[in-house]
Amino acid sequence: MAVPLLDIGRQHAPIAGELRAVLDRALEGSRFIKGPEMEALESEFAEYCRSRHAAACASGTDALILSLMALRIGPGDLVVTTPFTFFASAGAVVRAGGIPAFVDIRGDTFNMDPAALRLWLESRCALTDRGAVEKATGRRIAAVMPVHLFGQVADMDAILPLCDEWGLPVLEDACQSVGARWRNRLAGSIGRLGAFSFFPSKNLGALGDAGMVTTEDDDLAGRVVMLREHGGQGYIHREIGFNSRMDALQAGFLRVKLSRVDAWHEGRRRNAAFYDEAFADLGEVRTPFVDPRAWSVYNQYTLRAVDRDGLMADLRAKGIGCAVYYPLPLHLQECFAPLGHSAGDFPESEAAAAEVLSLPVFGELTRSELEEVVSRVRSHYGRG
Repeated sequence: MAVPLLDIGRQHAPIAGELRAVLDRALEGSRFIKGPEMEALESEFAEYCRSRHAAACASGTDALILSLMALRIGPGDLVVTTPFTFFASAGAVVRAGGIPAFVDIRGDTFNMDPAALRLWLESRCALTDRGAVEKATGRRIAAVMPVHLFGQVADMDAILPLCDEWGLPVLEDACQSVGARWRNRLAGSIGRLGAFSFFPSKNLGALGDAGMVTTEDDDLAGRVVMLREHGGQGYIHREIGFNSRMDALQAGFLRVKLSRVDAWHEGRRRNAAFYDEAFADLGEVRTPFVDPRAWSVYNQYTLRAVDRDGLMADLRAKGIGCAVYYPLPLHLQECFAPLGHSAGDFPESEAAAAEVLSLPVFGELTRSELEEVVSRVRSHYGRG
């Protein structure tokens, strides 16, 4: 039996009529950019995230860039993040004018290691009348951007107080974690800003590209809205922004889906629990660790596996969808060579890149498909 890594069509089939109705409304009203659909989505998404403001934009990458620009990241400013993540996390820093400064991840959650963040700050930085600066270069430390990877919120109990101690704003990269929780707080509502992606493969996905920024701060929300409109209002421009407006169609599609996303999360969590139990006695794989203070939405179900590449080849040969997120940490990417990093600088990130494999976990998987995935993984290790 072939099992896809993701089949969005199964999610769309029961709501196809509602999605088509969005298109009909757009055709009838001829409002294709922003408009009432986008404004309604912003209001509903802010309520969902328990955030004061939500500002829609064109993609998750734009959400990160707009958030960084709203924080007034200047040329050469350092933004602290992790190297084991999707490229946009660090790429957005550069596009906003900053420089990514990497700290390693925890090997269990794949999220920013607060101990590594503290060590980096205490060993390499100082507090001056300019704020936090790196001792060696004098560059300003402008923000800390933890990534809530694979649907699990980073350790905000440790990260927030540390950043407060150093006077650093926290931007949550929540692009993979809509609906995820830390204690009783929703991803994107914990730091100064939160950035979300609605890429079609996400738990809450548009039928194209779209993104969102959340914040409690009135001024930051206003800056995001201004910056997404070329830095102005009408034809009066205070700053140079760029064009990152959300299509009304995508806003309408997302409104249809938002009312169902928590039920879809539960499907993923149910499937993850099935895998956890099925692999509990399999020493060759380590199932995802979820911090007891967190509530994961399993954007990915990611194992650490002995003979990862062999397992991946074996599964694919048998029609089982699987993928490596991510095979090369950002500090070893060619485009970041000027940062001066080399292999061994971030051992947890490098070890994860060599061992991780993500399995199908979307909520519409059948029991027989789940059993097929389990059977194929176990048989690879001679444990059928």
